[in-house]
Amino acid sequence: MPAQWRAAASEPQFLQVQTTTDSRAEAVELAQAAVESRLAACAQVAGPIASTYWWEDALERAEEWLVMLKLPASRYDDLAEFLAERHSYDDPEITATPIVAGSESYLDWLAEETRPR
Repeated sequence: MPAQWRAAASEPQFLQVQTTTDSRAEAVELAQAAVESRLAACAQVAGPIASTYWWEDALERAEEWLVMLKLPASRYDDLAEFLAERHSYDDPEITATPIVAGSESYLDWLAEETRPR
């Protein structure tokens, strides 16, 4: 791997966290609030997406919006709490996927932009 790229340690140092909402407005609001609070360095909103899931013993289909946030793993608990408090769903999806490699400058930027001020 070139010197400007960083591979993951045994424990993930960085994460991509995702959640879904039923409106673009809420997705954009959650993304902006998380970045403004420096809980994530950046966020993307994608959608609409077609979701299929079980809810209260019924198979549901819905149009949703996907919010993806990048952050150091050390900020996950704060971000998860932040999203749960502000989310309109009773039991929102808040999942994290390890970022296993990335450019060193990008990962350094993620760390710097989420440093509490």
